[in-house]
Amino acid sequence: MTSRSLRTLALVTVVATVGGWAPLKSEACNGDRPNVLLIYADDLGYGDVGCYGDELCRIPTPHIDSLAADGMRFTDAHSSSGVCSPSRYTLLTGRYHWRSRLQRGIVNLWGGPLIDEGRTTLGSLAREAGYRTAAIGKWHLGWEWPLEPGDRAQLGGPKKGAVTTEKHLEVWERVFSKRIGGGPTTRGFDYYFGTDVPNWPPFCFMRDDRTVGMPTRFASDELFRTNQASQQGPALENWTLEPILPTLTDEVVRFIHEASNDERPFLLYVPLTSPHTPLSVNEAFVGSSGLGVYGDFMVETDRMVGRMLEALDEAGLVDETLVLFTSDNGFAHYAGREELESQGHFPSAHLRGYKSDVWEGGHRVPFIIRWPGRVPASSESSALVHQADVLATLAEIWEAPLAQDAGEDSQSILPILEGQTESVRSTSVSCSINGTPSFRMGRYKLIPVAGSGGWTKGRVDEPAQLYDLVEDPGETRNLFSSEEDRARKMAAAFELEISRGRSTPGPALSNDVKVVRFPLPDRQ
Repeated sequence: MTSRSLRTLALVTVVATVGGWAPLKSEACNGDRPNVLLIYADDLGYGDVGCYGDELCRIPTPHIDSLAADGMRFTDAHSSSGVCSPSRYTLLTGRYHWRSRLQRGIVNLWGGPLIDEGRTTLGSLAREAGYRTAAIGKWHLGWEWPLEPGDRAQLGGPKKGAVTTEKHLEVWERVFSKRIGGGPTTRGFDYYFGTDVPNWPPFCFMRDDRTVGMPTRFASDELFRTNQASQQGPALENWTLEPILPTLTDEVVRFIHEASNDERPFLLYVPLTSPHTPLSVNEAFVGSSGLGVYGDFMVETDRMVGRMLEALDEAGLVDETLVLFTSDNGFAHYAGREELESQGHFPSAHLRGYKSDVWEGGHRVPFIIRWPGRVPASSESSALVHQADVLATLAEIWEAPLAQDAGEDSQSILPILEGQTESVRSTSVSCSINGTPSFRMGRYKLIPVAGSGGWTKGRVDEPAQLYDLVEDPGETRNLFSSEEDRARKMAAAFELEISRGRSTPGPALSNDVKVVRFPLPDRQ
């Protein structure tokens, strides 16, 4: 056991002896620097986890459920978007993604870095606080791909029957033999291992700023079955999709065991590649859910989380590690929604909508924190929480003040972890895939247009939407016509947050671009 383990064990023993697992006062919390394991699932719906879906969840998730049993479960937590890249940007920077160039959609194939160089991230803040930092998994925030004019034409092909030519090999050799800038190791992480985007090329692992191996052929036709890879491109010989998730888990386990011999605390960011497509289930898990391939992939995902938690236990690091589990957005309807719901499993639980939508099913996500001796076991919070808040929370725990131009939309939830029941934040913004925003103010949610802003179709008779999420979390009763005055006040408050370049106290800042507005209609 390390010296840090002994110190933590002594402290935890005292707390347990004098009064059970009560949370410590903020001075003690701020004086202690836990390891941080941040597990970020991909396309995992609010109802895909047993402790959230209850009777609407038919998939067994004992390992994720155990986190909630040992920590705090938040029931009103949100990602920044109903899709991937924007949510990742906000989680890592504490800044709403729509202040950046990404006003809609995701970072495109071969796209450049979304996080500006020099911007504070979870990684850079941790490193400044003396932490060892690593990211293992899916990045999908862009790179400085070393492409020359005309190279893109040699990087893609048809999903079936793509033929690799000498010209392709010439370009691939030149591109993938170079360092690839703008990735995780330039944005605060000492180490990176992952696949960037598992269903996109290059079909290989990446370590730090290089590919692991040289792509020498187009991806096999077999990779493009339903809900598998989606973009053709350079691949390693015999590359398959099933080994991705267990290989990433092996790397996480290796890192944790290695870190147990290092006196420095660590921040380990683990953006999983699952249960997002490709639904590449390994043989040991086929049929494990009884709900088809998506259910099986969720079971496998839960087991990989379990392996990471077991590694902490084996390394003697459980008591000194804060574990956060959440998801980048809701369930993707194309991953078998009708089949699942016909069997009694509802990936969005009682919420309306799915991935891509501005409705709750698009961005209300599981959010669980386990911090032994600090966060009481089996606790629950209905406070409004946003993934932007992770940065300010860790900054307060680490006693690492944020610069005025960092974490513009991040608010520390440490008081909630210590027992406060009221929300720290009073407003919150989450968007759909096309950029449609929803603005929360307390219990009310304003959507300044009709519809989901995403892939889910639904009849909305009014030109805008206003919901009371306490009384109506399923967003079935539109209050816009009866409470237009409230809606206009909320729209004005949202406009102020846009124009100030921040939603937290401090000097006004500039957004990177002119923010696309979705104004309420003039109905005077």
